[in-house]
Amino acid sequence: MGMLCAVTFTRHGRLYYCDPGELSLKVGDHVLVPTEDGVEVAQCVWAPQWVSEETSGFPALAGLASDADLDRDRVLRRKKAQGKVAARRLIREHELPMKVVAVDHALDANRTTIYFTAPHRVDFRALVRDLGATLSARVELRQLNPRDAAKAQGGIGPCGRDLCCSTFLTDFEPVTIRMAKDQDLPLNPMRISGACGRLMCCLKYEHPLYQQFEATAPAVGSRVTTSSGPGRVVGRSVPSDSLTVRLDADGSRCVCSRASVCGSRQAYEGSPASEGPVGG
Repeated sequence: MGMLCAVTFTRHGRLYYCDPGELSLKVGDHVLVPTEDGVEVAQCVWAPQWVSEETSGFPALAGLASDADLDRDRVLRRKKAQGKVAARRLIREHELPMKVVAVDHALDANRTTIYFTAPHRVDFRALVRDLGATLSARVELRQLNPRDAAKAQGGIGPCGRDLCCSTFLTDFEPVTIRMAKDQDLPLNPMRISGACGRLMCCLKYEHPLYQQFEATAPAVGSRVTTSSGPGRVVGRSVPSDSLTVRLDADGSRCVCSRASVCGSRQAYEGSPASEGPVGG
């Protein structure tokens, strides 16, 4: 148990949860947040509150932002905006099949990094020279694959929540169509693809739940017993960890948790009553 607050780096942007430490914050305060690129300025949008979860894994705020920090942040945002505008203009002039995804700028090194996507490898040597002359900085261009581009841009997934890749996923693992089959999902690319156009990452980290359920839950057609009496399994739901059972007594159906019926499945398997066909 500890305290957490929520901050954002851009207006209406994604929320990041941090440990406020000894800071007494209110909504609207500007704070310093440690990131992979150093300490950056963010705004508090959710005042510190006690939460029941363990908070040791959340980043701790480095303090309140000073006027000098705010001035530096304004310069940094202006440099990023200038880099994005210049990159898009010069890409059009060079007629290159590139799309700018994000721009970073390191004030200390006077280096601008431009992240882009393209359908194939692009010769951008002339573009780098023109960008360096326009921005008066050292310019680096990095091509992103579709998943990294979705992570950088962010967005909303089919579930209605922020993309997993842009919130908590740090590494991308291979996702196969077999995982979609094991989860009884329709093999329609429009239904099982994420914002990046690839198979949704949640298929990967939810797959072990389906494997465990398949290994421990009675199959459809198995005889089980429930608190309402014996019956036959006619449906299963992994997300709710439950089974739908058609009762022998009156033919009605009840939904039971997997744990409440798995222990007695063996008592009914192989009985004469289990030989008949499975009805709906």
